[in-house]
Amino acid sequence: MNRGQILYLHVCVVLTALTGVLFAVMKYFMRPTDEFSVVNHPLQPYMLASHIVIAPFLVFGFGWIFSNHVWPKFQYERQNRASGLWSMIAIVPMTLSAYLLQISTSDAARKAMTVTHWMSSALFVIVYVGHLVRRPSAAAGRSAGEGDALNVPSPT
Repeated sequence: MNRGQILYLHVCVVLTALTGVLFAVMKYFMRPTDEFSVVNHPLQPYMLASHIVIAPFLVFGFGWIFSNHVWPKFQYERQNRASGLWSMIAIVPMTLSAYLLQISTSDAARKAMTVTHWMSSALFVIVYVGHLVRRPSAAAGRSAGEGDALNVPSPT
């Protein structure tokens, strides 16, 4: 991954997680001052809108790093980075539940998608941070100027 990809992904993860957490706090943990209000906080609709607008940029970031970081690491270094594997696994239910949450019409489906989205998003953020904090020994030995090149054996 180049520095642009790393910065882009980090910014998208932080903004998406921050807007999601702020929206959840406003929706589930605050109470409106006006008993007839449909929102618990005046910024609640803006946090939801921000989360929905920013999240596709994060999905784009996942796609951007897939071919030069995720897939090669999955193929050749799977045992070394369990945090990367768990991040990759959490992306699927997190993304699918987010989109299905927006189009669900029944209360049961919305509740199921909400719980799935909360759990998979929390798992993703926790494991993503762990993935950044826990560096493998091979990466620790690289100098800062070197890229994310893999010592991949040739297929022949």
